[in-house]
Amino acid sequence: MRRATATAAAVATTLLGAGAAAVAAGRYAADAALRPEPGRPLPGGPRLSVHSTAAGRVALTRSLSSLTPGTYGLTAPGVHAVVGPVLPDDAHGPDTVVRRLLAVTHGALDPGTRVTLTPQVHVGDPRTALGLDHADVDVPGELGALPAWFLPGARDTWVITVHGLGASREHPMVVMPFLHRQRMPVLDLAYRGDLGAPSSPDGLGHLGESEWRDLDAAIRYALRYGARRVVLHGWSTGATMALHAAERSALADRISGLVLDSPVLDWHTTLRRLAAARRTPAAVLPLAVRAAEGRAGLRADRRPPGADPGALRVPVLVFHGPDDTFAPWEPSRRLAAARPDLVTLHTVRGAGHGAMWNADPGRYEEALRRFLVPLM
Repeated sequence: MRRATATAAAVATTLLGAGAAAVAAGRYAADAALRPEPGRPLPGGPRLSVHSTAAGRVALTRSLSSLTPGTYGLTAPGVHAVVGPVLPDDAHGPDTVVRRLLAVTHGALDPGTRVTLTPQVHVGDPRTALGLDHADVDVPGELGALPAWFLPGARDTWVITVHGLGASREHPMVVMPFLHRQRMPVLDLAYRGDLGAPSSPDGLGHLGESEWRDLDAAIRYALRYGARRVVLHGWSTGATMALHAAERSALADRISGLVLDSPVLDWHTTLRRLAAARRTPAAVLPLAVRAAEGRAGLRADRRPPGADPGALRVPVLVFHGPDDTFAPWEPSRRLAAARPDLVTLHTVRGAGHGAMWNADPGRYEEALRRFLVPLM
């Protein structure tokens, strides 16, 4: 009897120890999923090898990623380049893809360099990257000064741009030349956790649940310095922040429209995919997601943004597609179906998370132009 009791106690201790270890591993994985990495591409993307370069051409490892249509950044430590469409008629081996090489911003694409395709096309600032005049400004936020770029324009409706996962405020530069041609002022915001901005108190990202208050501060700044109305244009968690601002801000009546690119509307799935992409063991993945939801303040009693379509009060343009592996597009489809009077879904196929512009810049900008004209 004594031996059985001792055995049971040993088994219980082992199970408790294993359980505690699993919980600890889950918390560690949760922190890894939520830890911001400003300007670094999202994890899990394939690394490609540069095979060769020639005038206006680069040969890359053949994969679904390197065959993705459109315009992208190509990054590696100390290297940044811009590539355009696949050149199907260019002679190449069966294991390579040749793309148009538009620019090598810095570094060199030497053969053997391991690179990643990213939707963040431009690096630097609007002047160095695009030749657009801008001012470096500080937006007063609740945690401290938030650096932003301001591009002047003749209209009194401003566009406030806000990046999302795996990007920095350099990402919205893809639409700046278009917005500049529309003569719309642009305020491009860095928020908590970004380089140069204050850190979140716990050092973690919250998928927009707390970060939206920095966007709210940007709205206040815009109204103080001449804007009569604002359009919020967000990518990924930046789109989530825009929805939160439209639902919660005391200045929501000054928001005339929302542009949501790859919005994170199902945080459970996004956290699961972030944790998995950061190599969380499958056995602790459910614990990691639960811990991440708790750490980010995404409690079960909180409704995700966009969960109440009836709460929408302004026109919304959504860019999303079925190939987004981090933010499923089904919630975007449901939102558009529930409010066809206000929500327009621009479906983009073949584009990854945050890369809707990259897949087809011309169609993206035409849809954006049609949306913005009545709001200018």
